[in-house]
Formats: sequence, structure tokens, C-alpha cells
Amino acid sequence: MAAGSSNYWEDLRKQARQLENELDLKLVSFSKLCTSYSHSSGRDGRRDRYSSDTTPLLNGSSQDRMFETMAIEIEQLLARLTGVNDKMAEYTNSAGVPSLNAALMHTLQRHRDILQDYTHEFHKTKANFMAIRERENLMGSVRKDIESYKSGSGVNNRRTELFLKEHDHLRNSDRLIEETISIAMATKENMTSQRGMLKSIHSKMNTLANRFPAVNSLIQRINLRKRRDSLILGGVIGICTILLLLYAFH
Repeated sequence: MAAGSSNYWEDLRKQARQLENELDLKLVSFSKLCTSYSHSSGRDGRRDRYSSDTTPLLNGSSQDRMFETMAIEIEQLLARLTGVNDKMAEYTNSAGVPSLNAALMHTLQRHRDILQDYTHEFHKTKANFMAIRERENLMGSVRKDIESYKSGSGVNNRRTELFLKEHDHLRNSDRLIEETISIAMATKENMTSQRGMLKSIHSKMNTLANRFPAVNSLIQRINLRKRRDSLILGGVIGICTILLLLYAFH
């Protein structure tokens, strides 16, 4: 009976890890699609002014369809992973499993944290994509109005051309600043998540240290190395953020 329960738990963990790997790959592709949408929209705008016969390999409509398809796939994977986590929770609460099994509860909490992170990342990327698409649609409407006015006048207006170039420069600067801010916000969120996880681990390690004094010295050395790694990581992230901001404003 115990062996059967153990196999059931391992099967659930295997399913959870497989779904988490699939979600990780899907979210990376989803994020790249969001980034490429903004870049391709900017290139399409410049291409339209110089040649009306050139058609992009992947236009906005195709990317919109890809976005909808990938969003549905990711939502389905999140739903399946949620179902697996629920089954794991039911298993830990079943009568045949000791209620104080810390290892099972720790594993379940880790999978729940991963699910929460993936869900947050998906909704954030989806919101960014929608904002970029709305902004590009607005910019496209303004560009069409300008081009319509320029072609209707029948005069090669140098001032209008300079205005369009300056408009592109402002858009590029705005995009670079937004990317820098997004990177900084993502870094902050990751650091916050890691800090919470480290606090949880630290609390559990202290509990083990109180129960087993023989490993107390080992835990102290681990804590010292953890603090050193955190300082190094924080310094590297700070320097990268400062360099990105300096590059963006210069």
C-alpha cells in the first residue's frame, strides 16, 4: 500500500515537472513574440515610407494569430499544472500520509511557487503585448494621417520628413527606456521572490539546526556563503542597471 502511494506521488511529481518544463519553453517563446512584435512594427513603419511594394515576412496580423494561439496553449498548460498541484495537495492531506511530512509539504510548496511565478509571468507578458499592440495601432494611425496629408499636398515637404525622422528617434528612445525599466522591474521581482524563498529555507534550516546541533556549524557556513553570493549578485545587478540607464539616457 505504501509503495503504491509512493508511486502515485512520484507520478504526480513527474507530471508537474514535465508541465513546468513545457511552460518554461512556451513562456520564453511568448516573450520573444512580444519583443519581436514591437521591433517588426517599427521596421514596417520605416519600410512603408520608402517602398510600398515591400511586404514584411511576418506582419501584425500573423503575429496576432500566433499570440492568440500561444496564449491559449499556455492557459491550458497552467490549468493542467494547477490540477496536478491540487492532486498533490489532496495526497498530502489524505489519511494514508503522515500529516507532519515536511518533505512532501516542502515539495508541494515549491511546485506551487513555480506555478505562481509562471502565471504571473504569463499575465505580465500578455499585458505588455496588448499595450504594445495598442500603441503601435495608434502610431500607425498617426503615420497614415501624416502620409495622407503629405501625398495629398503633392509637395515634397522637407519639414514633414524631418518631423517623421524625429518621431522615429523619439519612439526608439521610448522603446529603449521601456525595455530598461522592464528589465529592472523583472530583476526586482525575481530578487523579491528569491528573498522569500531564501527566508523560507533559512527558517527550515534553523529548525533542523535546533533539532540536530551537530549540523549547526555546517548551516552557519552555508549562511555565510549565501550572504556573500547575495552581495555579489546584488552588486552585479546594480552595476548592470546603472549601465543600462546610462546607455538609455546617452
